[in-house]
Amino acid sequence: MVTVTSTPLVSWLSGKLAGPWDNPHGDLLVVLSGSGLEGGTIGLSSYWRCIYAVMAFREGGFRQILITGGGLDDTPIAVTMQRLIVFLGVPAESVTVETLSTSTHENALRSVPILNRMPGKKVLLTSDYHMFRALRVFHKAGLDLEGWPYPDTGKMATSWSGRWPAFLEITLELTKIAYYKMQGWI
Repeated sequence: MVTVTSTPLVSWLSGKLAGPWDNPHGDLLVVLSGSGLEGGTIGLSSYWRCIYAVMAFREGGFRQILITGGGLDDTPIAVTMQRLIVFLGVPAESVTVETLSTSTHENALRSVPILNRMPGKKVLLTSDYHMFRALRVFHKAGLDLEGWPYPDTGKMATSWSGRWPAFLEITLELTKIAYYKMQGWI
């Protein structure tokens, strides 16, 4: 308990999972959906992915954004995220959605045909703790992308009260990484 609360362990783990913070520029930004709430409302992780996607779109010279992720509700999360991204100023014709996937593995598999039709350099945007697994899943699916992590658990870990929620998120992600390795998906 003391280690998680009073040391930089959580920040260190978050940084290791995020990989390089190069914020690469490119032509196509691939944004993975995150959490969703009832009624097609996006959850906090999806909200922050939208905010960082808009910032990356403006800073990185991207021409297109692909948002991938369906969910189990009538309104796919990717559609709700698309609405927010367009509301925040990205031209609607610049945003494509994939709405059938329900996991990171499916995000990659269902994105392959879409991304293969879109020329140019592709960059993957997702949470810092999720980047390790997400990049490897997309690479395993045959897609060459660079990562643009945003500081999700990294920001949470800056305050002592945020370290435990961040630690639990990272612990869950480490479990998913182990599962994905056992499945041969990474």
